[in-house]
Amino acid sequence: MFFHGIFLPWVRRAGAVLFWPALAVVIWGELTPHPPKLAGPWHWDKLDHFTAYFGLSLLATLASGLRRLVWVFLAVVALGGGLEILQTLVGRDGEWGDFLANDLGALLGLGVAAAYLVMPRHLVETPPRD
Repeated sequence: MFFHGIFLPWVRRAGAVLFWPALAVVIWGELTPHPPKLAGPWHWDKLDHFTAYFGLSLLATLASGLRRLVWVFLAVVALGGGLEILQTLVGRDGEWGDFLANDLGALLGLGVAAAYLVMPRHLVETPPRD
């Protein structure tokens, strides 16, 4: 829990900086006509979507803080829906299942980041020495 108290400003900055390249990768992955197949447990397309939007939501929530939770969630959901619609223009199929996986990933990413941000500092700070 040491990571929360001392490094919280750095974690928030890292979320802000890493969000933009992650966003670019997600947009590219959703709009490329022939996306690459990922190795490992990501053979299932829905898990790709879940993981991508989990990461986007987690990074955006860390960067923006607790006051904008609803806006972050709505923005990530709108992004997912918009990209699913745009997929039909690049020769791919936009699917409701992908949209649902996007939303579930965004919701869990938001929850994990929010839980980290609301963690009381007295639980993570070391007690004073006598």
